Amino acid sequence: MTGLDPETDHILEVACIITDGSLEVVARGPELIIHQPKKILDSMNSWCKEQHSKTGLIEASLNSKISVLDAENQLLDFVTKYTPPGKCPLGGNSVYMDKMFIMKYFPRVSSHCHYRLIDVSTIKELCRFIKHCFV
Repeated sequence: MTGLDPETDHILEVACIITDGSLEVVARGPELIIHQPKKILDSMNSWCKEQHSKTGLIEASLNSKISVLDAENQLLDFVTKYTPPGKCPLGGNSVYMDKMFIMKYFPRVSSHCHYRLIDVSTIKELCRFIKHCFV
């Protein structure tokens, strides 16, 4: 993402995997770098510019031919192949932020997913808290 505000920032990259109830990988989906114009990339804050320059994501985004709509279509094709509508929760680290961007930029993918989220950062915090309680 070009930042943390879905109202002003944009998605740069998206990837998806489908897991079963035991969190075993069922399918690996598209890993896409989305084209963003130089004007949008130039407006990123210094942290994003530094990190995305190191990884090559800025250059890759500038050179990408994949639009936001192309990315949504590919992602939707993938998730609908493996999951029924309304059944698949979105999972990840601090995934609420991803959900906000998905709602804005990939609304059909958002509509396909379950409203619940599986946020790994919550699990990490609970483990840290429980360890602290029993030390």
